[in-house]
Amino acid sequence: MPLFELDSSQHIDMLRDRRSRWARSLPVRAARAVAREFGRGAVYGIEWGDPDVWDPLRFVRDRYVLPFVKPDQIAVEIGPGGGRWTRYLLGFKTLYAVEYYDALIAEFEKTYGRNDRVKVIKNNGTDFPGIPTSSVDYVFSFGCFVHLSRSLITNYIANIKTILKPRGNAVIHYSDKTKIMAQLNNGFSDNTPDAMRKLVTDTGCRITAEDTTTMWHSSIIQFTR
Repeated sequence: MPLFELDSSQHIDMLRDRRSRWARSLPVRAARAVAREFGRGAVYGIEWGDPDVWDPLRFVRDRYVLPFVKPDQIAVEIGPGGGRWTRYLLGFKTLYAVEYYDALIAEFEKTYGRNDRVKVIKNNGTDFPGIPTSSVDYVFSFGCFVHLSRSLITNYIANIKTILKPRGNAVIHYSDKTKIMAQLNNGFSDNTPDAMRKLVTDTGCRITAEDTTTMWHSSIIQFTR
């Protein structure tokens, strides 16, 4: 199934494949033990790039994540996976980690389940249960929306608008099928910057920044209410 609708098993299949590859390889198991000891590398999703190491992701971190982290504010991360980006969001007063799949929640909680600032929420696909209206300063998602159909993205943006404070910021990483690497990836949804702009503005949100050049298969959009 090329698009991640809610009944797709692709997210879980990716997690199972990762676990299988780690389990089969003795050198990788040894590396994982070392990574756990030093707090790096064991997080699910880091195999797709470490923002501390890889320049394009470091740029995303430094431009679209770290400047927004405030100790008196509230943030939401959508689809955090194992939490490779979550570590940069721990400076918020409260961080809601919103996920649909039980297996991914369990994986995430291995690392962040005991952090009092992190509140894990299982949603119904595109909603934010338990998060008050107009209460969130910052919404972030990386590696999730690249797989979502436009209909799911539309619902998500409408619900983001509901929880976002006036002048709050949302940063969403999405599939960009104008790029050849996205065209070659069957797991990436049919989306483009033009389509994403329309999805955002049709909900009444205002685009404040975009990045269509840093990533080789995807783009980033920042918007506010």
